[in-house]
Amino acid sequence: MNRSIFIQNIMQRKYIVLHLLVLLVFSTGCGKKQTAAAESEKPETETASADHVNLNESQLAALGIATGKVTQRAMRSTIVANGVLDVPPQNMVSIAAPFGGFLKSTSLLPGSRVSRGQVVATLEHPDFITMQQEWLENKSQATFLAAEFERQTALANENVNARKSLEKAKADNEAMKARLAGQRAKLEMLHIDMDKLERGEIVREVKLFSPITGYVTQMNVNIGSYVQPTDALFKIADTGHLHAELTVYEQDIPKLAIGQKVIVKVGNETKDRMATIHLLGREVGADRSVKVHVHFDDEDQLLIPGTFLKAEIEVMSQNATALPTDAVVQFEGGDYVFVESGKASFDFVKISKTGADSGFVEVQLPQNIGAEANIVVKGAYGLLTKLKNTEEE
Repeated sequence: MNRSIFIQNIMQRKYIVLHLLVLLVFSTGCGKKQTAAAESEKPETETASADHVNLNESQLAALGIATGKVTQRAMRSTIVANGVLDVPPQNMVSIAAPFGGFLKSTSLLPGSRVSRGQVVATLEHPDFITMQQEWLENKSQATFLAAEFERQTALANENVNARKSLEKAKADNEAMKARLAGQRAKLEMLHIDMDKLERGEIVREVKLFSPITGYVTQMNVNIGSYVQPTDALFKIADTGHLHAELTVYEQDIPKLAIGQKVIVKVGNETKDRMATIHLLGREVGADRSVKVHVHFDDEDQLLIPGTFLKAEIEVMSQNATALPTDAVVQFEGGDYVFVESGKASFDFVKISKTGADSGFVEVQLPQNIGAEANIVVKGAYGLLTKLKNTEEE
């Protein structure tokens, strides 16, 4: 009796275990089918890499993507350049003493205005007195030699003297004339009044004069200092003829021409000054830049040489490669476009933007992107958002 009950209990347990196994297998199979069905019914989504994005049809329609090609058109653009105010060499002078001497007096200071012919300094030195004394002595000697030459000529005409005496008198007379001419030229360099000197009036100091009207930009001496002929005592600039010296990079030089108008802002000024390109440099510097010489339409003597400035030059490119403004997006400081690489597939390509005009931008595409490429001209920023958001996910 007990044995039959035991066997019956064992059979019941086997039946329960078997029933549980069947339920487990059934539920697992159903779960796999549901998962497969769910995956098969899941809608297609975009995929993206750092420079590529794929969209499904619904996303493509939602973003309103439209493509187009680059066009060739006339584009007005602006070249921005920096520069400084400068003075032409012929309007900047360095005043030096023709001979060494001591600076006795000057009333100039940096920034002082001087007029053409104004006395800027006086010098004195014993040599100045010696030079005048020697000229007077030689002038007196020249009178004697000239008379002696005339006397020897008269004697020679009468065949009284030897030919040699006449030639010596002539040579002495000519040598003294040359000596006097040289001394006179030196004295005139010192601005000595020769009429007064011929009357015997010797001066102990000489004056230096300004050859131009302008402003003192440098002063390199003080009262009592000894100056050499090679020392520049003062620098004077005629600021009535200031010009702008612009630094323009070589790739922009072909766009410029003499006569083009330039808008200049000097220093911290807010007003615009109009100027005109006068000369284009013919040498490229180490930084791949070229100097452009610009003249102001209205000169201003109050401007200071060496002041920094900014300039805008408006240029027109006749055959510029252009795209609509909406086609170009900015990301991390660079300019990019989306180029169609397949159905609902786009490449993220970096470009160079060189100008903008009337809803279009002038661009330089990479060499591997030809004129036949389809470029997104509408919805580019929506694509950029999808690209970066998908990367983050």
